[in-house]
Amino acid sequence: MRDVLTSLEKWWAEGRSIALATVVGTFRSAPRQPGASMLVGPEGEAVGSVSGGCVEGAVYELGNEILEGADPTLQRYGVSDDDAFAVGLTCGGILDVFVEQVDRETFPQLGEIAEAIRGHRPVATATIVSGPGVGRRLVVWPDRVEGSLGSDRLDDAVRDDVRGLLAAGRTTLVTYGTEGERRGEGLGIFVESFAPAPRLIVFGAIDFAAAVARIGTFLGMRVTVCDARPVFATSSRFPEAHEVVVEWPHRYLAAEAEAGRIDGRTALAVLTHDPKFDVPLLEVALRLPEIGYIGAMGSRRTHDDRLDRLREAGVTEAELERMSSPIGLDLGARTPEETAVSIAAEMIARQWGGNGTPLSGREGPIHGDSNVEPGIRAAELASGPR
Repeated sequence: MRDVLTSLEKWWAEGRSIALATVVGTFRSAPRQPGASMLVGPEGEAVGSVSGGCVEGAVYELGNEILEGADPTLQRYGVSDDDAFAVGLTCGGILDVFVEQVDRETFPQLGEIAEAIRGHRPVATATIVSGPGVGRRLVVWPDRVEGSLGSDRLDDAVRDDVRGLLAAGRTTLVTYGTEGERRGEGLGIFVESFAPAPRLIVFGAIDFAAAVARIGTFLGMRVTVCDARPVFATSSRFPEAHEVVVEWPHRYLAAEAEAGRIDGRTALAVLTHDPKFDVPLLEVALRLPEIGYIGAMGSRRTHDDRLDRLREAGVTEAELERMSSPIGLDLGARTPEETAVSIAAEMIARQWGGNGTPLSGREGPIHGDSNVEPGIRAAELASGPR
């Protein structure tokens, strides 16, 4: 919903009805992830995409039916035959798309959700997409809930699980029994997490940092540039960063971690390649288990010297293995912009389990298993990380 929120909120605020189509499940080489959305507007406008063009026509027709009074519907789209023009995904994937009518009556919390998203405050929605009560919705904040899925028992179970998913920034389909049994079946509930954007903290106010900040913003991350030297750490030098901080890097990172602003979706790009800055910083970073990516720039010689200094500081071999150094994938990069692409490529590969090899040299689905997440049982959430 995030990708169509501007248009959705505008029509909702005007008191108009919109058909909202959301990808709730993907299988094999599906082109969009759960949460991708498309709108059919009050005047027949189409906004957004659920498949990159494969099934939008069919979804548009279904959206019009919803606006004419049809019930909320979960529809599966996949390859139907060998005709590339048939309704289906010619890439070989399968999408489950939930289509519902949205207006001020069916979704009264939308305005507050939009405000939370703009303010970088976490919120999630849990919507029944299959089973009894299709279309019922629970809106979950860290400290309260609104709406209901039909019973207190079900609401309580879903609320607790959704808060765990929201903390991890996960959007997925979860299955329950009709009374909230975590090992049951019968209800498919789509949880869409609107967690704050993942963070990219760039340490070192150098020319490469400007390019890394720019590509981080392009990827939808919230970018901070930090350097202890005020003459270099200025907003005018890094206009595309969300914030520029003048502070010793290790102190800043430790304070952010203490304040709870570092999590598993945080990426660190250490570009200082100066031991008086990066060794104390990496001592802190490598001992914070929740950081998702830690990359450090430097030559092979700088890398070896850095490892020696970190070992002398007591950093263990297991902790050192969490560091990507030298930073980035081998793309033959030379310029700051090319180097930024190399760093971003490594962050993406770490996130989704890619290995950086050319797709032309691989066989099988392009996306592999990285986007295959059918409805997980709520019991799996209760038992901890999968």
